[in-house]
Amino acid sequence: MPPPPANPTPKNPPPQSQTEYQAIAAKFAAAKRAKEAQDAAKARKAGVAKAAGGDAIVKDRVSLADKQRAALETRRKSNFEARWLWTVGFWVWLLLIHVAGIAYFTSGFLLTRLMLDEKSVCDAPPTLNTSTNGVVDILPNWKGKGTVDGGCWHPKTFERAVVVVIDALRYDFTVPVKDDAPFHNAFPFMYDTALASPNNAVLRPFIADPPTTTLQRLKGLTTGTLPTFVDVGSSFAGTAVEEDNLLMQLRDAGKRIVHLGDDTWESLFPGYFQANLSRAYDSFNVWDLHTVDNGVIEHIFPLTKRKGDWDVVVAHLLGVDHAGHRYGPDHPEMAKKLRQMNTFIKDLASNIDDDTLLIVMGDHGMDSKGDHGGESEDEVEAALWMYSPKPVFGRTKPEYVTPPATAKIRPTNQIDLVPTLALLMGIPIPYNNLGHPIEEAFVGPRGTAWDRLAAAERMAAAGIKRYQTSYFSARGIEQATAPASPADLWDKAEALVPKGKVKKGHSWQPVFLAYAEYQRETLDYSKSLWARFDVKNMVIGISIMASSVIALLVYINKRTEDDDVLVIEDSELDQAEKSLELQGITADEGQTLEKRLFRAAMLGALPGIFGGLVQSYLSGNGDWYRGSAIGALTSVATVLVALYDAEGPSFNVLPTTLWGWMAVVFTISQSIGFASNSYTIWEDSIQLFMMTTFGLVAAFSAFRMESLPDRFMTVYHSILFVLLGRLASFSKLCREEQMPYCTSTYYASATSSTSAPWQLTIPFIAAMILPSIIKAYLKPSKSYEGLAPTWIGYVFRAGLFFSAIYWVLDAADNGNWLSSLSSLSSYLPSSASDTLSSLPPLPDKALKALAVYTAQMIFGLALVAGSTAFVWAPPCISIVTTALRFPRTAADPLAAIPGAQTAQVTVLGYGNAHGARYLLLPLNFFVALFLLTKPMGAGALALTLWQSLSLLEILDLLNLPIGSNPIGPVMLALLGQNAFFKTGHQAVLSSIQWDSAFIPLYSIKYPWSPLLVILNTFAGQILATILVPMLVLWKSGPKRRGILGSVSRALGVFVAFYATQALASMMWAGHLRRHLMLYRVFSPRFMTAAVTLLVVDVVAVVVGLAGVRVNVMSVAEVFGWAD
Repeated sequence: MPPPPANPTPKNPPPQSQTEYQAIAAKFAAAKRAKEAQDAAKARKAGVAKAAGGDAIVKDRVSLADKQRAALETRRKSNFEARWLWTVGFWVWLLLIHVAGIAYFTSGFLLTRLMLDEKSVCDAPPTLNTSTNGVVDILPNWKGKGTVDGGCWHPKTFERAVVVVIDALRYDFTVPVKDDAPFHNAFPFMYDTALASPNNAVLRPFIADPPTTTLQRLKGLTTGTLPTFVDVGSSFAGTAVEEDNLLMQLRDAGKRIVHLGDDTWESLFPGYFQANLSRAYDSFNVWDLHTVDNGVIEHIFPLTKRKGDWDVVVAHLLGVDHAGHRYGPDHPEMAKKLRQMNTFIKDLASNIDDDTLLIVMGDHGMDSKGDHGGESEDEVEAALWMYSPKPVFGRTKPEYVTPPATAKIRPTNQIDLVPTLALLMGIPIPYNNLGHPIEEAFVGPRGTAWDRLAAAERMAAAGIKRYQTSYFSARGIEQATAPASPADLWDKAEALVPKGKVKKGHSWQPVFLAYAEYQRETLDYSKSLWARFDVKNMVIGISIMASSVIALLVYINKRTEDDDVLVIEDSELDQAEKSLELQGITADEGQTLEKRLFRAAMLGALPGIFGGLVQSYLSGNGDWYRGSAIGALTSVATVLVALYDAEGPSFNVLPTTLWGWMAVVFTISQSIGFASNSYTIWEDSIQLFMMTTFGLVAAFSAFRMESLPDRFMTVYHSILFVLLGRLASFSKLCREEQMPYCTSTYYASATSSTSAPWQLTIPFIAAMILPSIIKAYLKPSKSYEGLAPTWIGYVFRAGLFFSAIYWVLDAADNGNWLSSLSSLSSYLPSSASDTLSSLPPLPDKALKALAVYTAQMIFGLALVAGSTAFVWAPPCISIVTTALRFPRTAADPLAAIPGAQTAQVTVLGYGNAHGARYLLLPLNFFVALFLLTKPMGAGALALTLWQSLSLLEILDLLNLPIGSNPIGPVMLALLGQNAFFKTGHQAVLSSIQWDSAFIPLYSIKYPWSPLLVILNTFAGQILATILVPMLVLWKSGPKRRGILGSVSRALGVFVAFYATQALASMMWAGHLRRHLMLYRVFSPRFMTAAVTLLVVDVVAVVVGLAGVRVNVMSVAEVFGWAD
């Protein structure tokens, strides 16, 4: 719909406070009194009321009627509030059922590993119990054997160690690459040193095990095991690592540990570090590239001069990781940060002595946008560099002197660092370790010390065997002894170890290779062992979710005979019902369907919860939470029984209309498609196909309409709906599996996480035209009245405009525009150059501060002021009373009355009183979501809002009410899902835009930072959820009946769409749990669907139903209660 011309001056000024309620009501009452005056005049003309006491009788009757009407309004208001509370109770119950189902499935689906309490000790090497040939050590006795000073299990090489973790240091950042990418060839020192001095340094690809999050990676780097999503143990202390680990062994050996940098170490290892020397920094502020790095650099060099105060330094720098999150790797800031790291490592290497080992490593890599968390090659390929001023390292082959050109060549697992560092420092290898020693560290400078390498490999392998024996015993698992099994490989390796005195020149290489093969096979076996799912819990979770979907579908279809009447605006019916109520004849308002369902749910849950607790107590297994599962199932069962007993038709299995079939096909086909990894990967494109199909079917359906104007408008809105969806599809963020058949447009480039300059214009365009578009949709129903012109035309537009300003400030800060501006002074005339140079410089981080203040102002405007205005605003209507004068006939009873007039009352916006006012609520939230979404996504979100308004018009013109046609909520759910993809997200962890947590904040603040990330990630679904009541309220007048029930059923269809997706993703993820693409495709899709469902449930209750309550009460206060 084209935007209309500039706003006309309203006939009445828009209401600005709660007192306008009385003003509008007074006008309405004045119009009624004018009508009563006409009736009184007629009565006097006819001689009906001539008696002297007639006026008093009439006044008494009017006073009594007023009191009865007031009592009726109070009773109807009370009944509405009670129905609303029962409805909210029903939806809260459904939310809890969804939580129970998802939690149970998750507990069985996300892999678990039993944490053992055993710890390695210095004087008890694992070969004491695992050797099958009686040989404890391959190497002859060395000085200090069995002690920390000489080496517990292997001769000690170093007294001290400096471990530098450069977060997200991808391997290709450290090797020469023949291209012009900013992130290549900026960090050459480690490669050059390893190449020029192979006995002093070694550079290897360092492969991380997913998930590639810092927390899980640090656990693997210190324990030597494979952290799964859920680590189960006998004690829980937050996120602290309780199992045996490197830092625990160092501490028990009396080593003094200093920590600098990322504060994640402090939470993982509380009390391990020297408090007077350690410095921890906030790790989550991805906007800050320098504070952590500068702090580490500032404090680490003085420590190199105080060698008597520490034994191990752990320094964790975050600048590279934050540069990736903020800008992406393909940005000058990344090159600048890598050059800083190059200088830092070069200077640090020159400041350590021969007794100190320097290790530099990345905990993970980053994808093409600078994010991580998944298992793509770029995310798991980190770098490892080890350096010593004394010649320690060697190569087993001459060609290994040159560091690998890519991470595909000679990679080493990150867990291999654990036994390597432990043996080099002379401490025991942690008990749970599954890694093996890195060969360059033990083969000697000449590359011929196979005995030392075999001894180190055998000691690590013996520790692995000891751990496996303990783990199998704790789990009750019998070890396999078949050929090529780990047990068989161990026996073969042990058979190669000579007994007694070893002849000179004995070949130890086969021994090393045999134990290395045992380690590899055991590692693969352990991965498969920990990929054992708890199928019972998965089935329980799926059962709970399936039963909730069935209950929701029955609830949607369970309409009583009165429901079809409730949506009708019939003045005669309303008057008849009021007459009966005034006589004391009322319906049983207390027995609503939601009330019966909520009571049944609570009563049904109690036996299940009690039974679960009793079962847990009697069995003694401690799974008290089992009661929640039983309670959820029994609760849903009683709700289904209550639905069966309720009045109304039985559950309709098959739809009866084309639109109903379309809604079912869209929902079911989407859910079935999740069984295919290719369908899931290209889900964003399939969404567009479904939306286009609906638009075309709606356009063809218009030709069956008799009214030519309605036919034209239906075709217009249908085509507009399709075109807007196509336009929004230009905003796209490709996932790795879509390459090279996909082109990302969400950021400046596929390797960037910042917006291009031209993209910054998109929010300004939206700020200019979107308010006018909304006005154009309100004008035909005369509902652009009351508060609407002020709020939409000024406040809403201002919020969008300042959001656009925010992203300009952000781009200026990211791109150092002010520095670029000062560099242009040489190209300006001397006078202009002098003026520019004379301006005082802005304070440090001034642009960031200005951007934060702007964002906070927008949030205050949208959510604080906006919510206040929505709660207190009257309906968006204006009442106009016009006095009509015209010639009267002798038969007219008013003809004999001098100056008699006829009053004509016009209520502008009456036909859309509910819809126009409620629209203010999603518009307020839209401003907040618009701010949190980057410029390209903000444009897509604006198009989604426009599409939603066109959808409302299509449903109204085609007469598709919610009661009999579920297509409206399903299409709105598809719009929300499509907006999820068009705002820069995919069903993968790496697409989470963590920097949104800092848009209105300087640092992490709970709970606001996580909430901001949720609003950014699920902006499309949140907006769609808030818009669901509009399907009922749009073009609804004040006398619309049954609004609450209709909204609840519309929410039922909408939530059923997302619940079906969550159920399908759970079923397919469980069925395909051995699929190669499980953790890359199916598991992230399940997690996305599950979190989306919970977000939709919460928003539906907290915002949707609460907004409907406020809206209905506001309209009823002016026009009276319809039911």
